[in-house]
Amino acid sequence: MVWNFGAGLLQPLFHGGELTAKKRAAEALYRQAASNYKESVLQAFQNVADVLRALEYDASSMAYQATAETLAHDALEMTQSQFQTGAVNYLLLLNAERQYQQARMNLIQAKAARYADSAALFEALGGGWWNRNTDQEKSTKPQS
Repeated sequence: MVWNFGAGLLQPLFHGGELTAKKRAAEALYRQAASNYKESVLQAFQNVADVLRALEYDASSMAYQATAETLAHDALEMTQSQFQTGAVNYLLLLNAERQYQQARMNLIQAKAARYADSAALFEALGGGWWNRNTDQEKSTKPQS
């Protein structure tokens, strides 16, 4: 019984550094997990920063396009009044109409880009948190 007790106490000493190696491996795995976490957080911040920059660009672009649309509308109205008095021909009126419609399309495209980047911001911030419970409920419900 004494020999069994002594062997039980000395057994961990004769593993040839196995416990030390396991400890080092566990520490290395911890450092790797911490590094992966830091990389994920930095990538998330980078995504948010990129989308915020895109939103800033979209805001200035939309303001520019709104101004261009207003100016094109004013030019169209002036050309229409000049056409009614006979000062310009029909071709100039059509050109003013085309420019106005192009300015409207550009404004709509700028708004669409702003909406798309707003959705991208929600996604970069971890969007979908308001639907998590319903998504989990759907996946846990038995299907008929």
